[in-house]
Amino acid sequence: MKPIAKSSKLASVSYDIRGPVLDKARQMEEEGQKIIKLNIGNTAVFGLTPPDEIVQDMIRNLGDAGGYTDSKGLFAPRKAVVHYTQQQGVKGVTVDDVYLGNGASELIQMAINALVNDGDEILIPAPDFPLYTAVVGLSGGRPVHYLCDEGAGWLPDLADIEAKISPRTRGIMVCNPNNPTGALYPDDLLRGIIELARKHQLVVFADEIYDKTLYDGNTHTAMASLADDVLFITFNGLSKNYRACGYRAGWMVVSGEKRHARDYIEGLNMLASLRLCSNTPGQLAIQTALGGYQSIKDLVAPTGRLCHQRDLAYELLTQIPGVSVVKPKAALYMFPRLDPKIYPIADDQQFAYELLAEEKVLIVQGTGFNWPEHDHFRLVFLPNVDDLREAIGRIERFLGGYRRRHSV
Repeated sequence: MKPIAKSSKLASVSYDIRGPVLDKARQMEEEGQKIIKLNIGNTAVFGLTPPDEIVQDMIRNLGDAGGYTDSKGLFAPRKAVVHYTQQQGVKGVTVDDVYLGNGASELIQMAINALVNDGDEILIPAPDFPLYTAVVGLSGGRPVHYLCDEGAGWLPDLADIEAKISPRTRGIMVCNPNNPTGALYPDDLLRGIIELARKHQLVVFADEIYDKTLYDGNTHTAMASLADDVLFITFNGLSKNYRACGYRAGWMVVSGEKRHARDYIEGLNMLASLRLCSNTPGQLAIQTALGGYQSIKDLVAPTGRLCHQRDLAYELLTQIPGVSVVKPKAALYMFPRLDPKIYPIADDQQFAYELLAEEKVLIVQGTGFNWPEHDHFRLVFLPNVDDLREAIGRIERFLGGYRRRHSV
């Protein structure tokens, strides 16, 4: 029989957070081996679960959740998102500007698909959240990666962004707080990006899913609050701040210069209708989450679990010879650097394979986040302190052996 091939659109698509190394980890688990997984920010598996009041409200309303909703979602949770944007200082948002989705990921795909024509370019940070790059490629566009500077705390380089803008550039993706680096962008940098978007008439896509997961008293500024003459598409949801990854409850807000974007917004409405609606039980959690007690504040406080785990991971990693880390100001990840003089890694996916095979620790290699060099990896600091200490101890042991094997 003639082989059935996958679409050529997938030729340049990868998602190594759940890629080949994870497949090997699954195989090892099926053989009875226990793997410490530091590869994905899936909060529930680390005992970080949604607040009880969200769970109880969903249970009470499940009996009425069997039908389709409006394609943009139920009125009450969309209104709650409007109130949230008002608290953030974003002006001019109405219920009609809010779209609910099966997580922010679905909405990011929708927003890119509605904009990009074949050959169009979208600016994407490097390192990135790999969904951005994949979706642009699937839409027929070309992802163009702008540099985030590790020496400047992983902040985007404005000069590099502007140098990469071409006549085909349609938009820029900004991930703040950032995955995978944990960086938090200051207002002057955000204004600089907005000025470039204004000058070149770009759509700003702002992924702000970690906007409450902040450490050391840091505060987050919603990018769309800083201007109203640029079109902003902002993404958020319950997965991280409310530890509800599996609920797949996210939202997208259109704000700013909407008058000249009517055709694009019509495209968003069309795509929202094509998928009928997002899951209704997930929608039911949003209003309670946004209006209830923000328990994330306890977790990120100096005495909180997430802050303690971040500090421990940073301390243990930076004690390893040849390992440096920019301490995260936000989110759930860090992106350590391995000094190439000490760790001459030619293939960082193979490096991740070897770590998994020898020490049963699963990480994601830096190139999985479209970082151009083979000298970084992403680590999730969600495990409790005992498991985290064990995992990083195994990484340290592996790196010690790697240094000995590759010493000159």
